[in-house]
Amino acid sequence: MPSDSRAVAAKDLSARGIFAFWAPLAATWVMMAVEGPYLAAVVARLPEPTLGLAAYGVAIAMAVLIEAPVIMLLSASTALVEDAVSYRRLRTFAHGLNAFSTLLLLLVLVPPVHRGLMIGALGLPEDLAHLTYGALWCFLPWPAAIGYRRFWQGVLIRSGRTRLVAGGTVLRLIAMSTAAIVLAVSTDLPGASVGASALSFGVVAEAVVARWMARGAIGALLGPTDGAASAVDPPTVSADPHDIAEIGRVGVSTADPAAGPAEGAELRFSDIGRFYVPLALTSLIGIGIQPMLTFFMGRAASPVESLAVFPVVHSLGFLFRSVGLSFQDAVIALLGRGSEGYAQIRRFAIGLGAALSGILALIAFTPLSHFWFVHVSGLTPGLADFAIPAARVLTPVPFLGVILSLHRGTLIRNRTTGPIIVATAAEIAAVAVVFVVVGWGLGWVGATAAFTGFLFGRLTANVYLTPRVRAVRARAARPRTAGVARTARTARKSTDSRDRGSSE
Repeated sequence: MPSDSRAVAAKDLSARGIFAFWAPLAATWVMMAVEGPYLAAVVARLPEPTLGLAAYGVAIAMAVLIEAPVIMLLSASTALVEDAVSYRRLRTFAHGLNAFSTLLLLLVLVPPVHRGLMIGALGLPEDLAHLTYGALWCFLPWPAAIGYRRFWQGVLIRSGRTRLVAGGTVLRLIAMSTAAIVLAVSTDLPGASVGASALSFGVVAEAVVARWMARGAIGALLGPTDGAASAVDPPTVSADPHDIAEIGRVGVSTADPAAGPAEGAELRFSDIGRFYVPLALTSLIGIGIQPMLTFFMGRAASPVESLAVFPVVHSLGFLFRSVGLSFQDAVIALLGRGSEGYAQIRRFAIGLGAALSGILALIAFTPLSHFWFVHVSGLTPGLADFAIPAARVLTPVPFLGVILSLHRGTLIRNRTTGPIIVATAAEIAAVAVVFVVVGWGLGWVGATAAFTGFLFGRLTANVYLTPRVRAVRARAARPRTAGVARTARTARKSTDSRDRGSSE
């Protein structure tokens, strides 16, 4: 029923349809952005809050660094899992990545290694290093739980079940909060260990729930490839009638039989490696921006004030940027095989980015800025004077972040991940160069210089990726156009043959 398919596709790729698909993913990121400050508030109310918060901060920074190899499994499973073979091979790949990240954390927990890192490299006091060691043991389930959670969430997104992803995150917050309260009230664990244990418990619970929620989509992938399988999953959200079953439906071939082997070919481990390594390296490189800016600000004008307001302004910006980050996986899932629907998704991205930057500007350029930084964030009026100019510089970044998610999602959907790591490297280089020029050269306040560098870095990444995305879209559209032409020629030849047979 092609007409029905076209009607569903048109509705799903309207602004309302895209919003309905993406909004649960955005809610998930916002909830994750809230959990850090929430647990920090719990740790701050336990004995020795200063040491507890410091140890918790160091431990979570180390845990985030160690989880970097698995963080892109969500995008990978959204882009690559399309049948039983690809599901099983990417799952095996995820097993290996999760084991590697867990072993990496165990290596850090070897006492001589831990002392060398915490006391030797970071220069932490003995008591702080001891508390950090205990908190890192509590983070031991974290990397693998993150990896499995994101792998199965990608399967859910691919099948159009984004509301279940948000539901899993709600359960994660409930489990995390319950664990934090129980441990804080009924045990004598240090604050850092309470925070780390609560985070790990929440993530493990979410991973278990994600696997349970994905059972229908996984069953469809592994089940018989007949019409019965398609009844299990929801309608497609692709813009192309050829892509029925593109998201979540199994048993209907979406490949042009005359086209090349690109997406319909069997997924090999070497293909997964070539696809995933640039994404993993992108995560690792991206993590380096904040430590680099911390180093730079310590040697710029007003270093103490800049270091004090940087995390406050960064948290405000991340609240808006996290909404944009969630858009990447929506692009991967919604974009058609030949980039069909790109125009509708781009229009939505422009509107979303403009709205996010507009709301941030409303806070930064009005008296709301003083209310936010003084009454909500708790800064003194003197520190707020440093935070407000930095926040104003940051206002275009949410828009640029949404556009960057559009670019990255398009490239990942078309299995072209190499340019992403180059763009990330160019972004960090631009951040460093701009900070050196305006912070050290022109003598700007460190916080303002840092966010100026961040702005130009994000702009550089977008400028680099724009022509690459255009080329990838053109390349993706060619096989479909050729396939349609071949199909039309075949149909004409068949018709001519029948006509000749009738005349004879």
